Amino acid sequence: MNPLQHLLQQQTRRQFLAATGRVGIGGAALATLLNETGLASGNRDASLAVNNGPGYGPGNPGPGHFPAKAKRVIYLCQSGAPSQIDSFDYKPSLEKLNGQELPDSVRQGQRLTGMTSGQKSFPAAKTIEPFRQHGKSGQWISDLLPHHHKIADDICIINSMYTEAINHDPAITFFQTGHQQPGRPSIGAWASYGLGSESDNLPAYVVLLDKNTDPQAQPTYSRLWGSAFLPSNHQGVKLRSEGNPVLYLNDPTGAPLSDRRKMLDGLAELNALHKQQVGDPEIDTRVAAYEMAFRMQTSVPSLTDISDESEATLALYGPDAQRPGTHAANCLLARRLAERGVRFIQIYHRGWDHHSGLPGRHRGLAKEVDQGSAALIQDLKQRGMLEDTLVIWGGEFGRTVYRQGGNASNFGRDHHPRCFSIWMAGGGIKPGMRYGETDDWCYNITADPMHVHDLNATLLHLLGIDHERLTYRFQGRDYRLTDVHGNVVQPILA
Repeated sequence: MNPLQHLLQQQTRRQFLAATGRVGIGGAALATLLNETGLASGNRDASLAVNNGPGYGPGNPGPGHFPAKAKRVIYLCQSGAPSQIDSFDYKPSLEKLNGQELPDSVRQGQRLTGMTSGQKSFPAAKTIEPFRQHGKSGQWISDLLPHHHKIADDICIINSMYTEAINHDPAITFFQTGHQQPGRPSIGAWASYGLGSESDNLPAYVVLLDKNTDPQAQPTYSRLWGSAFLPSNHQGVKLRSEGNPVLYLNDPTGAPLSDRRKMLDGLAELNALHKQQVGDPEIDTRVAAYEMAFRMQTSVPSLTDISDESEATLALYGPDAQRPGTHAANCLLARRLAERGVRFIQIYHRGWDHHSGLPGRHRGLAKEVDQGSAALIQDLKQRGMLEDTLVIWGGEFGRTVYRQGGNASNFGRDHHPRCFSIWMAGGGIKPGMRYGETDDWCYNITADPMHVHDLNATLLHLLGIDHERLTYRFQGRDYRLTDVHGNVVQPILA
């Protein structure tokens, strides 16, 4: 909040009129002008937002711009960037090109990271595992991800993603907020702001972090699921994998919930009086946070208790499903959150940044995420939830076809933003299809490019939101997730 806005909100109407009487008509005219231009308003009226502002509370979702295909999103973020060459973009040509120098005509003077800009040679490296066709659709998927073979007919593989960012922090920030620099709301916060929550007892936006032991794993920051200048009740709530899922959820005094209820009722009355005096909208956010925390005291323990899951379901997710903090356990928890009306669920799995030892390390990471990711799709489908749940799997960029150091059997791959693969499923996405093409070197896009802004525009569209109309006025400008870019990718929509 800017200082002028804060000053104006500290005054009641009576105080303001008294002050204008002292300073005269000129002061009143100035205040009017500042409010009209938005300089004195953090969110003038949010008239372009789906719900005309953050007025939709728990259990009271707002309407979209048009009928939604997806009610909720589960985003499986593979932080560090999996290699598209070794997962979803089949390149039989690399069998012949293996070890050959990447031609300058293909590289086209592309910007390189500092880790390979000094290399004098750029020999191509073929895929580390064979690719085979699976399902009725005949999707080509690497043996690196054997459980994904079972969902070949359910996913849409996009091989033509691209981004401008070449380093991890700006790249993942771009994917999660629509901008490479910190300070913008996350995609989940935008979804929460635009549509509100369907749950009475859980936040609209929940974040889960997988355990990771890789010493080179890129860090994740809370700003990736933050609300920035949106009201703070739209930020993601992180559930912990060890100890209490949410810190301070349990009352250390052991007081009964009835006492807590009386205390919160009294506090709400005091906050209401304070709101009348100063008019700060964050007071409402604070009250809503207290109320949500109270309801979560009973809802979260039952959420994380998986003793009611069938043996068949636990077997589907594999033995890791009963080890809190693993990817499989978090995927199962994501399904339980989706069942309870959580709007946006994000799982971060770190450690895909393999500049050396990629063949062995990629196999290890793939084993960690393969069964849980595939089981989530199968589980949602069995329960009739996949048709209105959008699932996304992918990293912040791809990896190069050329080797970074090492030799033909043990090498790394550098960052590659020009082309990479993700997949989407459910929630209005065409199943069993492949979108976009790359050249024989898996270095440049040759058909149907899909930018980060296009992905985010499509995601919002499936939620029933026009990405150009979901805006928030801040510091005199209407901001949106896709900035001034982005197109809905119609060919992948069912």
